[in-house]
Amino acid sequence: MLGLLGADASGPKERVGLGDGDRESAPSWTELLLDLTSRGLAQAPAWAIGDGALGCWQALRHVDGQPRWQRGGVQKTATGLAKLPQDLQAQAQQRLQAIWMAPDRQRAAMAFDLCMAPYEAKYPKAADCLAHDREELLALDACPAEPWGHMRTTNPIASTFATVRVRTDKTRGGLSRVTMLAMVCKREQSAAQRWPR
Repeated sequence: MLGLLGADASGPKERVGLGDGDRESAPSWTELLLDLTSRGLAQAPAWAIGDGALGCWQALRHVDGQPRWQRGGVQKTATGLAKLPQDLQAQAQQRLQAIWMAPDRQRAAMAFDLCMAPYEAKYPKAADCLAHDREELLALDACPAEPWGHMRTTNPIASTFATVRVRTDKTRGGLSRVTMLAMVCKREQSAAQRWPR
């Protein structure tokens, strides 16, 4: 399942695209983005926030040029923490959150360096995991500060899909494509009532 939320300057988030695809491949994302254009999306996104799904970023470059993009902090935190021993994860999580919650790029960059320093020598895989996406993790500097709280994560989509995943695990094989899309759409409509502006 592929999902796109959109927001404009007035604030509310809205589902603008929902579809199924062959994994999270560039052709699947391209098809969804071209569908948006065919339904009247006149202005390409100025900013995109997502997880590490490379197909999405390739499709955005192909269809909409070069929008700025930001890696979701929650997903990257989980990926980086998984490469550390369990007893270090709580402290590392606090250090990582200091990056995402920094009020500006300068302090985020400083928090990034402080976060990485204790782990580089002994846990290079964890340090490399974070360093790999440094620019994408610190990309919010080019965006006005007001929407940062909404741009740090892709949780509105991930949490919607998580509730659907629970239901589909129980009915494995019993849902058609149309039923699956309808279920995701209804769960998203319900979740949207709790999305902050």
